[in-house]
Amino acid sequence: MKLAYPKISFDKDSKVFVTFYINKKRYRLYNGDRIGIKLMPNTYPVEERYQMGKLLASEVYKYVQTGNTIFKRKVTDENNTRTDLEVLKLALDRKLKSNLSKKYLETLEFIYLKIKEITKDGEVNEKTIEKLLSNYVNATSYNTIRTHLSALISEAMNLGLKHNPMQHIKRKRQEEKLHKPFNNIKEVLDEIKEFNANLYLCCLLTYGCLLRPHREIRELKWGDFSDDLSFINLSGSRNKSKKNRIVPVPKFIIEELTPKERDLNIFSNNVKPFNISYFKSFWLKYKNKSNLLSENQTLYSFRHSGAINVFKRTGSIHKLQAAMGHSSLNVSLIYLRNLEISKLKATDMPILY
Repeated sequence: MKLAYPKISFDKDSKVFVTFYINKKRYRLYNGDRIGIKLMPNTYPVEERYQMGKLLASEVYKYVQTGNTIFKRKVTDENNTRTDLEVLKLALDRKLKSNLSKKYLETLEFIYLKIKEITKDGEVNEKTIEKLLSNYVNATSYNTIRTHLSALISEAMNLGLKHNPMQHIKRKRQEEKLHKPFNNIKEVLDEIKEFNANLYLCCLLTYGCLLRPHREIRELKWGDFSDDLSFINLSGSRNKSKKNRIVPVPKFIIEELTPKERDLNIFSNNVKPFNISYFKSFWLKYKNKSNLLSENQTLYSFRHSGAINVFKRTGSIHKLQAAMGHSSLNVSLIYLRNLEISKLKATDMPILY
C-alpha cells in the first residue's frame, strides 16, 4: 500500500500526534495502540515528545507499508458494562504505572477523586466537567486542570469510554501578562552575575539573542553553536515556531562562553538539560533577594527589552520579527507596546511630487 509519510503535529495541549491518509480516509494517532505496539509518546515530558512522535510516525509507516490495517478502537464487552467512572479509574491506574512525574500523577489522582465526589450514578458528562472546572477562577489553574483532565479522558477513551465529555470544554482565555522591560538592564545583569552564573548566562541569551528561557535556552548544547560561537542553529523541534532558525550571537555573550564537548548541555555540563523549572526557581530566589526589580518584571522582561533595543537601533519591524522568530508581525508588535514612539509630525505626512 502506498502511503505518504505521516505528519507529526502538536495539539493545543502540547500532545504530539501523527496524521496520514489511507484511501482518502484521514487517521490521527496519539499512540501505538491501533498498530499493535506499546508506544505512548505523550507519557514523556513535553520536550521529548517530538522525538517520540518521530518514532511513532516511523512505526506507522512501516506497519501500513507492509499491508497491515489500522485497528479500530478496542471496546470489549466488559467495558460496555462499566460505568464512565469505572473506565476513568482504569485510565488512572494505567497512568499511575507509567514513567511520569510524581506531581503530574498526584494531580491526575486528585482530579479523579474530585470527579468521583461530583458524579452520583457513575456517569461522567460535560456537566460533570464544568462543575469540576467551576472551582478554578484563575485562568492558569483552570487550564492546567483542564489539560490534565483531557489527558485522563483521552486515556479512558482508548479503554472504551464511549463519548468525550471534554469535546466542548474550551480553554479559558488568559489575561495578557505584562513583562515590563528594564531601564537599568546593565545594573540588573551585573547583580545576577554575582548571584548565579547559569541564571546570568540565561538572562544574557534571553536579552542578546532574544531566545525563550525555559526551553530554547535551557536545552542548548555546545553543538548548537557555530565553531566560532557567532551563531546558534536552533532546531524547529525546540522552538515555538517549529521552524529552524539561525540566531546571531553578540560579542558580549561570546566573551562569556567557554565551549566544551558538543553533546553537552551548556548549563548542566551533562547530556541531559536541567528540569523545566530550573531557571524559574533561580529567578524567584533572585527576585526575592533583589531591590532592583519592579512589579511585573520577569525572565521574559529581558526578551522584551532586547526586542525594544533591536527596533530602536534598526527601525525595522521585519528585522525584529526575524530576530524573534515570530510567524506574524502582530506578535512582534506586542513587544513594542511599552515603547514610546514619537508623535506624528506634519513633515512625516505624504508629499505631492
